[in-house]
Amino acid sequence: MQRLLVFAFIGFLAQLIDGALGMAYGLTSSSLLLMFGIAPAVASASVHFAEVVTTAASGAAHIRFGNVDKHTVYRLIIPGSIGAFLGACFLSNLPGELVKPYISIFLLILGVYILFRFLFQSQASHGKGKPLTAKQLIPLGFLAGFVDSTGGGGWGPITTPVLLARKGSEARKVIGSVDTSEFPVALSATAGFLISLGWEQMNWFWVFSLMIGGVIAAPIAAWFVRIIPSYLLGIIVGSLIILSNARTLLNALHVNNSILFFTYGIILVITIGSAIWTIRKHSKKDVAL
Repeated sequence: MQRLLVFAFIGFLAQLIDGALGMAYGLTSSSLLLMFGIAPAVASASVHFAEVVTTAASGAAHIRFGNVDKHTVYRLIIPGSIGAFLGACFLSNLPGELVKPYISIFLLILGVYILFRFLFQSQASHGKGKPLTAKQLIPLGFLAGFVDSTGGGGWGPITTPVLLARKGSEARKVIGSVDTSEFPVALSATAGFLISLGWEQMNWFWVFSLMIGGVIAAPIAAWFVRIIPSYLLGIIVGSLIILSNARTLLNALHVNNSILFFTYGIILVITIGSAIWTIRKHSKKDVAL
């Protein structure tokens, strides 16, 4: 019972972050399972099975609160589902760990760009840009779905920064659309894992523990993302992208723990300082108006 509560809380926390920032459920949950010695394919399969329920709840909540751009969702789900299915079927034969550092470099650059854009761009300019075309969304969805299955997470970390990097993007719409489109992606990944691994390989304790916490957190996160200003969400998302991908790169370089913690501290200070600065900047604008 104690273990159930612990992992339900992890599922709750992971979904709260994912639903509010558009990423991190798969990465958080998969990391936890791998810490307990579960094989990568089984860990990813368990997380995606739980995500079938949690993403459905999260998507419904985001739709209810008006956080979804249907144009983006419709063009992400089909290529994303195909990529997720293929990634799940071939996970055991793919060098996913070798690919991660290169993806992290790309995401780290996007994270820095997002952080600076939300720091210095006017809030009024958000939400006025043209939507991405099908030629842009289809390869994005396929790549994100494929990486999501092979790495145990990646749909949010790839799609969210790319969509946020578009000029005129609205943070809550991006986050809501990414979370909503993740449901069919998780469903396709689960189907691929069940075909390649079979039902007997699934770790049902982890699945239901993560599922319970995630379902409870989904509506709370959707409400949270609606009331937080988009410029503040953008800074939080950008900082989270920088932190998670810096960690991946430093681990790939096998640096010692002192350098890791020093890097985390710098990123934390930058995040807090950026949040304080942008809140003050927009507060002064509101007073002036």
